[in-house]
Amino acid sequence: MTYVATLTCRECSATYPPEAVHACERCFGPVEVRYDYKALATAVTRESIASGPPSMWRYKELLPVDGHGPVSLGAGYTPLVRADRLAAEIGLGELWVKDDTRNPTGSFKDRVVSVALTKARELGFKVAACASTGNLANSVAAHAARAGMESVVLIPSNLEAAKVLTTAVFGGRLLAVDGNYDDVNRLCAELASEYPEWAFVNVNLRPYYAEGSKTLAFEVAEQLGWELPDHVVVPVASGAQLTKIDKGFRELVQLGLVPPRGDVDAEDPAGPVRVSGAQAEGCSPVAAAFATGADEVLPVKPDTIAKSLAIGNPADGWYALEVVRRTGGAVGAVSDAEILEGIRLLARTEGIFAETAGGVTIATLAKLAREGIVRPDERVVAYVTGNGLKTVEAFGSAAPTATIRPRVEEVAAALEEAPLGGGRP
Repeated sequence: MTYVATLTCRECSATYPPEAVHACERCFGPVEVRYDYKALATAVTRESIASGPPSMWRYKELLPVDGHGPVSLGAGYTPLVRADRLAAEIGLGELWVKDDTRNPTGSFKDRVVSVALTKARELGFKVAACASTGNLANSVAAHAARAGMESVVLIPSNLEAAKVLTTAVFGGRLLAVDGNYDDVNRLCAELASEYPEWAFVNVNLRPYYAEGSKTLAFEVAEQLGWELPDHVVVPVASGAQLTKIDKGFRELVQLGLVPPRGDVDAEDPAGPVRVSGAQAEGCSPVAAAFATGADEVLPVKPDTIAKSLAIGNPADGWYALEVVRRTGGAVGAVSDAEILEGIRLLARTEGIFAETAGGVTIATLAKLAREGIVRPDERVVAYVTGNGLKTVEAFGSAAPTATIRPRVEEVAAALEEAPLGGGRP
């Protein structure tokens, strides 16, 4: 069964039945899913969750679908890695990395797409579609293939080659658009009206799609022994992931699945976890608004290597800004050079290869730590949401330490030029 009560406008609170509705008819504000929390509180326990599959679908009652036969490639329940070496490098105490590079198509988008296409199938859609900066394209094409659905994916024409290949291989229609993501997204909004029989996961199914990101909060709490972190750092593109992680933590407290953190209770509007956002300087409308104290997130033209975050007019930007301010977090922005260093830092300290969006998260985490916003006395979680194999072009070329003949003495000579930190084993 589903515990969805209504779709509710985030602006005027008008309610709608749980159908393919994404904008309020009265004020054109976005709608989101509301649940029957009283019924959920009696139906969901830690034990019922633990008895579920080792995937995001262990939380099926907390998602906006009926839970029968989800469209799934096995996304979720990815590792939460204790990152002591990274913490030592940037001056933090207890630091964890949520490693969503391990999802089936290599990014957190598998979570939101699994929910969206499960709902699409419930509502009778036969064609899956989306506007994408790459990771969503991969996931929609793959999940549609799994579900036996047709897919139509639209992307900017300058996307990374690996993301193009790993979308095309699934056999759907892949359309490259001359323009940036915001151009592609506007086109898809128009197409959703022209093709109402298509399930545009991030347009007409957006309220359901976005709910999949809550599982990033659910898993972290469960993996921490049903306790909340103090502070999380989340990459910001549209802003939906950040807002839903906050919603997920608040739902866990409201349902009694985790104890409140400190003096915060389920009714406290501040939220139980501090939430900070991370953006690239070349596309940082939310960070700019935070820095200036503005109440409006002004669109920008993206120019960054972090193409998966290159949304110049983020649909949930204002709501992400509100969450950050309400919870006492911050939004930082980092340069392309800092992004690459963030990727290298995570790789050499923890053995995790992140895409450029992950470099944004780690570099921003380090920056916020230097500024004292993320503190050494906090339990911190950094969300790394995509695999580095998707964005290898960002590094240009790479070369071996040395090229040698198969002789012991040449190995020794090479190590003299580039000695090991600990000497000969």
